[in-house]
Amino acid sequence: MKLPSPVRRKHTRIEIIPLIDIMFFLLASFMMVSLQLDRSQNIKVNLPDAGMAQHDFRPGMVNIAVDKSGGVWLEKKQVSLPELSTVLSNRFRLDTNLPVYISGDRDTLHGTMADVLETVRRTGVQKVAFTVGGKEDQAANQGGAK
Repeated sequence: MKLPSPVRRKHTRIEIIPLIDIMFFLLASFMMVSLQLDRSQNIKVNLPDAGMAQHDFRPGMVNIAVDKSGGVWLEKKQVSLPELSTVLSNRFRLDTNLPVYISGDRDTLHGTMADVLETVRRTGVQKVAFTVGGKEDQAANQGGAK
């Protein structure tokens, strides 16, 4: 015969509501931090405006900037076109799906941009895009000018 115990047995219980709250907080925090990441390693240039501009970042992308005096910058280092060709061909050998973004100052001459594009294409890179400023960049430039 089984006799009941005079001491009442407590059932263990795991409260998951606080865990869910913590997980939502962590999710929201990571989302906000990831939106603030702008990892373009490039010099600051005055980009031309475009209506359909989007920010895009992938870990292996290459940023090339051309300033208004015609200087070519690769990830904050000034390089010549032959040096640019060498660096890009080495990276292209490692990753044939290499994306290259070229940004030029608003006052950069068309011929200089064409020379950079031709150098990039000669190395074999097929994914080439030009970086332009969007509406948020226009507002920032206007705010800084006042």
